[in-house]
Amino acid sequence: MALAQNDPAGELRRHVAAFLATHDPATMERLSFLRARYDAGLAWVAFPSGHGGLGLPGALQPDLDRLFAEAGAPDNNPRANIIGLGMAAPTILAFGTAEQKERYLRPLWTGEEIWCQLFSEPGAGSDLANVATRAVRDGDEWVVNGQKVWTSSAHTARFAILVARTDPDLPKHAGLTYFLCDMADPGVDVRPLRQITGEAEFNEVFLTDVRIPDAQRLGPEGGGWKVANATLNNERVAIGAAAVRESGIVGLVASTWREHPELRNTELHARLLKLWVEAEVARLTGQRLRQKLALGQPGPEGSAMKLTFARLSQQLTGLELELLGEEGLRYSDWTMVQPETVDFAGHDAGYRYLRAKGNSIEGGTSEILRNIIAERVLGLPAEPRVDKHRPWRELAR
Repeated sequence: MALAQNDPAGELRRHVAAFLATHDPATMERLSFLRARYDAGLAWVAFPSGHGGLGLPGALQPDLDRLFAEAGAPDNNPRANIIGLGMAAPTILAFGTAEQKERYLRPLWTGEEIWCQLFSEPGAGSDLANVATRAVRDGDEWVVNGQKVWTSSAHTARFAILVARTDPDLPKHAGLTYFLCDMADPGVDVRPLRQITGEAEFNEVFLTDVRIPDAQRLGPEGGGWKVANATLNNERVAIGAAAVRESGIVGLVASTWREHPELRNTELHARLLKLWVEAEVARLTGQRLRQKLALGQPGPEGSAMKLTFARLSQQLTGLELELLGEEGLRYSDWTMVQPETVDFAGHDAGYRYLRAKGNSIEGGTSEILRNIIAERVLGLPAEPRVDKHRPWRELAR
């Protein structure tokens, strides 16, 4: 559909109205409605026509989602598929074949297929290029063996984005290949990892003689590092992004402040106000970055978004505990469960404080992100590295 260049927002509203006139969310089955919405280009506005989008600026996405919410339409449960929507989908769009885009993007967006990320390993977390999971070519298939760790949603995922080593004789960044792995395949073993909150939101995944068709290779053989970097840049934008004012942690802490006037003091007020302003600056910066993303893949600037998000989350949850005093020390539930989503709002302040500790680790540690910002954004000299040009097989592990 051609949209008016001088008023894309207005034309988008008219397109949504026309769609809702023929697709009543009150009478349609949920999945049928979501599939029809995708086919109409009203899933991701920034994606191209034919793949759930209209090729519009990504800044219009909140408007699109709001229009459907106001109409009482079902959503695609985005919080249950954060990795799929925020990381796998844009990577498949950028590097996938026509067949891969056709096969994976629609059921990913509708939530029919949940995705996880098989990147980190016990010996390759911050240094992701050091992954040891091996993929060996066997005709039209690859045989994969190895171990991954800290895999969010692996217990609910149908597919995974996977980085594996296909040539140990090349330097570590050059010998990697990127795959789309079916989590239902024989040889995939998912085991929960209980964390400080009591939940097992993460998992370790063992891969034993898992056979992946070459048709599920994303990008060229040996080109996995480039594809993985695109995924990581998307991940950091997805983690650090906030669509509306006072969304996320800052909104929860601000609500606690408003509900407990008897606990306030001047020092806490000054700190909260400072953090509120920083959160709003980060939100507006994220909007500008998403507008830039509509023109191409995200760059290293996303690292600053994720770094800021982690710092603000930890400072805000710490302030909330100080505000609540002894009440903030209560922890309502230590039951070991495997949740489908991370739910800050559905838990108490003690949970939020503990869970926020992981924000500076997941999606790239804050230390690594500072290096990326220093080298790739600010242009500062890189740290000396002696392992970048040696064959991976020769490196100490």
